[in-house]
Amino acid sequence: MTTSGTAAPQPPHRPTERTVHGDTVVDPYEWMRDKTDPEVISHLEAENAYADARTAHLMELRSTLVTEFVGHTQETDLSVPVRRDGWWYITRTTAGDDYPAFTRVADAGALPQVEPGVLLEGEQMLLDAQAEAAGAEFYSLGGLAPSPDHTLLAYAVDTAGDERFTLVVKDIASGEVLDETVTDTGYGLAFSTDQQWLFYARVDDAWRQHQIWRHRIGAPAETDELVIEEPDERFMIGFDRSRDGSTLVIQAGSTSTTEAWLLDLAEPTSAPVPAGGRREGVDYGVEHAGDRLLVVHNDGATGFALAEASFEEPSIWRDLLVAGEGERLLAVEAFASFVALELRSAGLASVRIIPRAADGSLLIEQAVDLTHGGELDTVELDTNPNWEQSTVRYQLTSMLTPTTVAERDVAGGETTVLRVTPVPHYDPSLYVERREWATAEDGTAIPLSVVARREVATDGTAPGYLYGYGSYEMSIDPSFVPTRLSLLDRGVVIAIAHVRGGGEMGRDWYDHGKMLEKKNSFSDFVAAAAHLTDSGLVAAGRLSAEGRSAGGLLMGGITNLAPERFRAVIAGVPFVDALTTILDPSLPLTVGEWEEWGDPLHDPEVYEYMKEYTPYENVRAVDYPAIFASTSLNDTRVFFVEPAKWVARLRETVTSDQTERPILFRCEMVAGHGGRSGRYRKWEQRADELAWLLDQLGATELIS
Repeated sequence: MTTSGTAAPQPPHRPTERTVHGDTVVDPYEWMRDKTDPEVISHLEAENAYADARTAHLMELRSTLVTEFVGHTQETDLSVPVRRDGWWYITRTTAGDDYPAFTRVADAGALPQVEPGVLLEGEQMLLDAQAEAAGAEFYSLGGLAPSPDHTLLAYAVDTAGDERFTLVVKDIASGEVLDETVTDTGYGLAFSTDQQWLFYARVDDAWRQHQIWRHRIGAPAETDELVIEEPDERFMIGFDRSRDGSTLVIQAGSTSTTEAWLLDLAEPTSAPVPAGGRREGVDYGVEHAGDRLLVVHNDGATGFALAEASFEEPSIWRDLLVAGEGERLLAVEAFASFVALELRSAGLASVRIIPRAADGSLLIEQAVDLTHGGELDTVELDTNPNWEQSTVRYQLTSMLTPTTVAERDVAGGETTVLRVTPVPHYDPSLYVERREWATAEDGTAIPLSVVARREVATDGTAPGYLYGYGSYEMSIDPSFVPTRLSLLDRGVVIAIAHVRGGGEMGRDWYDHGKMLEKKNSFSDFVAAAAHLTDSGLVAAGRLSAEGRSAGGLLMGGITNLAPERFRAVIAGVPFVDALTTILDPSLPLTVGEWEEWGDPLHDPEVYEYMKEYTPYENVRAVDYPAIFASTSLNDTRVFFVEPAKWVARLRETVTSDQTERPILFRCEMVAGHGGRSGRYRKWEQRADELAWLLDQLGATELIS
């Protein structure tokens, strides 16, 4: 490990007082929130320069890692073609290009035999994202959809990283752009049946998706019409086009409550019709199933239930299937002859296929689960756009299984593997994956997904890497991530801690890791760390950790709770000034977040509880791990100021030797919540983080 005499940037104190519920807090760094302030920009640039200086000795390792990332990727590649009506749609990547190309070819009957880098006869270019992004520092697509007759293509483009999009409509045959007048939209786009109208969403000043609009293609954006608005600041609104193309299904949701409407796309200027109503605490999703509605809901069912309803009485649900012990029903997708139910069972993602009778009813007793028998298998639905299809595509992955696209014939039961993502220079027999269980403070068993090289001994000497998230009922399922091979091949044991606050073990798992039980997420992660070291899987002084966004909050929490457990921590776009943010209703997403964290502005108990764990306000004067924090200037979800303040407080408070355990901070000056755009740029960013991590762990050399 090389040290540097370069001084770390330390912004000046400019105290700001915050008084809530009689409690006054003096914040010396809140002034850095203004990204238009030249002094703030200068500080961020100084942080980047400092990070460059402290990691200059890692230049060769970074380059090596990028080479390894590329070496484990078939750069010129393509997706399995997806049939939409009379066309097969294909996504292609090309070596040297950051962005893909989207193409299509006419349906000649069978799945076309396609090869990377070789266009089929008659294959048409729909969108060359690499060409469109030429010269742009940032480029991201927020949606892409062909029109009902497949003559038009609509897509959404973000060139700043702030997740506000410009809609583009082009004629596929000529390539002519017909419309790009609608700007500053949110996620989602859908054509009307006559493809004269395009539906889209807008966000408010707090970046809450709160309105659905319709735009007449070719007309000025000022003439667009508001379809529906969600006034409750707890709720965000979005939509999907039903699989049969008849209906726009609109859903508004908070963390705990939802409401749905239906709009007839053949009558695009009609008003949405309620489809289920709103009842506080009832969380449900509606699927248009042709002759009826299917609903996945939690009304009287903690693990959720699958129900059906008529279009005439959409609020009256008849349960067809209630989640069993250890299950959580997630969502349902309907087809003419079957439905596919996504669920969680025994902590893993799964798919259940349910045939439909001739009258459209569901044959629950004939349900079949799609499984492959692996201890850490993740099974999820793939793209299935056609109402009349007789097969269902799904994806299988694990920590050692590259993404595999398979297809099940629903009537016959045969399964066909369509594609296993090629991973050059990868031999799965060199590694082993398994499920481990840690014991939390309250005795709860916490699952871990673990992978390592076979020859790595469990004698308490190996370096380790522990990842976690633990919020919003989001599950971090076992999956194959090619960049992890660079850690594994250097002897690093990799684990995912499935802590409470996530959804891995069902709705109760989420409920016991939010609001006034949020601290369980932190203590669960520490228990997972203790298990890795106490069992000899990882050396006590060589364990690292990573979390991003709300997982960055987790990183801040565990470094305050048990800093001695970790040697190095990566905190990506970290939500580390949680209390300041959740106290301010004007900030993006805050009011809606009150159902996740609680409302500290109006509830003194929540305020006190959050103040006890919010990372920025609980940094201690003890030895801390080395920390690498990263953010983006245009991040709308977690403002750059949160890690900027946190790093400043860490540097002036912790007692650890920051020459040996540096606290670094990088800010992407043109990017958003997901960091850099483009696969090569993302690889470079990831190599920067992992080179630093491997250096801190003393694991820079490949296993011979």
